[in-house]
Amino acid sequence: MRDVIGAPAGWLARAIRAKKLSSVEVVRAHLEHIHTVNPRLNAVVFATAESAIKEARAADRHNKRRNALGSLHGVPFTAKDIFNTAGLPTTAGLRMLRSNIPDHDATVVARMRRAGAILIAKTNSPPAGADEDSWSPLRGGTRNPYDVNRSPGVTSSGEAAIIAAGGSPLGLGSDSGGSIRVPAHYCGVAALKPTAGLIPVTGGYGLTGGLSDPRSSVGPMARYVSDLLIALRVLAGPDGFDSGVVPVPVAKRTPKLDGLRVAWYTDDGLAKPSHAVASTVRAAARALAAAGCNVTEERPPSLAEAYQVTLGYWGRKHMNHERMYERWDAFRSGVLKFMSRFDLVLSPVAPDIAPLIRVKPVGDHQLSYTVPYSLTGNPCVVVRAGTSPENMPIGVQVVARNWNDAVALRAARAIERKLGGWRPASVVG
Repeated sequence: MRDVIGAPAGWLARAIRAKKLSSVEVVRAHLEHIHTVNPRLNAVVFATAESAIKEARAADRHNKRRNALGSLHGVPFTAKDIFNTAGLPTTAGLRMLRSNIPDHDATVVARMRRAGAILIAKTNSPPAGADEDSWSPLRGGTRNPYDVNRSPGVTSSGEAAIIAAGGSPLGLGSDSGGSIRVPAHYCGVAALKPTAGLIPVTGGYGLTGGLSDPRSSVGPMARYVSDLLIALRVLAGPDGFDSGVVPVPVAKRTPKLDGLRVAWYTDDGLAKPSHAVASTVRAAARALAAAGCNVTEERPPSLAEAYQVTLGYWGRKHMNHERMYERWDAFRSGVLKFMSRFDLVLSPVAPDIAPLIRVKPVGDHQLSYTVPYSLTGNPCVVVRAGTSPENMPIGVQVVARNWNDAVALRAARAIERKLGGWRPASVVG
């Protein structure tokens, strides 16, 4: 029997359905593991121990041949503490929300529950889920499970840290400029920023949805790429509220990689990558070539322009709004033209490994590799593909054409198989 801690969510679901494992033992094992590792990580801000065990018992009682079961029946999951959870605290790292208990779930939380998944914890987030750090004045900072003296990344850092440490097989994060992807890279887990408009953001604090913020997405985080596809199929589709969501179905079959055209680059022209990061991207390019892809070293145009537009959007650079949107549209068109020649783009996620706690990365370009694809709305998958000399994880970013999330996931799966993917963290430092 495979160890419950560290097992894929899909495997756990199958084992529970086949009654090789009970939901109670799976949920209890993860809660106990959180209790063990969280004092050093501060990744979990609220655990649902009593209610989660109660729900797990109900899941086991419902596990009968005549009952239809969801794809994640009895499997535990966690959620970034910006998502509304009925009857449970949702603070978004803000003191003014310390007593906030919503009466309804965010759409993505509700969909996970309908698929049979059981919420076991809410995870740490900086104030309003909108900072380039993992620090919360309400909850303190989260630490990286591979070295507790290092940062786990930006706002979805609590999710990445607890998943990497084995406390959760599957989680929910949000990403406006790299907040899912950078923590996944720093913590060595797999993650998906979906195509903009594929998954509703309804019920996420600070996520307005619709046309007012097309950069922001909600997406799954896990240890294994295969679990991201399971979660995507659960989470995608209109909810009758987020007007920016388009009814585009997720592919039922993952496409083949043979003959796909891949552009790859190691340097975006803004933040020179470390030798280890560049070497990892090259290894991932070779893995895709071995899987049948046609790989070419080439980068999309005007990546520096994307960062300037983003600074204007964030209010850090004085820019006329009309001019900002004109520049934004021009950048999107340039990438669209580039992607007409390529099916996938492979790049670093960030220029280096996780920085030390509360130490700002050199050059202030921590997000320069991720913000371009927030502006374009392309789906991006992060998967661990290497290890630095400091024994820290290194992820790569796989970008596909819009609505081709399954293509990016298939490519990331090939990289994972060839280069190893997630490796257990021992919570060191």
